[in-house]
Amino acid sequence: MSRMKVLRHELLRDLADQANSLLSDYGVSTDVAEQVGCALADHLAQHWGGQLINFPKDACFKVAQRDLDIWTEFNGRNHPYLAQKYNLSQRAIYDIVRRMKRQAMEDQIDLFDPDSD
Repeated sequence: MSRMKVLRHELLRDLADQANSLLSDYGVSTDVAEQVGCALADHLAQHWGGQLINFPKDACFKVAQRDLDIWTEFNGRNHPYLAQKYNLSQRAIYDIVRRMKRQAMEDQIDLFDPDSD
């Protein structure tokens, strides 16, 4: 590891390494991926350095994605399977399906209402 990399804070080094790795996975050249990772870490340090930051665990996003996955996989008869797969009760699966169905109905466009988007 280079001396400059050793001097960088652990969080910023991890961010730069993660960006570098992800970009490399998408076929970006090693040099460019490393430069983007460093630039991202520099930006974070420049704009947020010295601040006390608490990173959220993003639980709402994860739950929303889980519920969407359950709704997508739901076939009308697989409550027990989904409950086991997602480590939830069947009652929770019924509730999620009901909520997602209601949301899908609210999101539909009314074909007979010319003002609906």
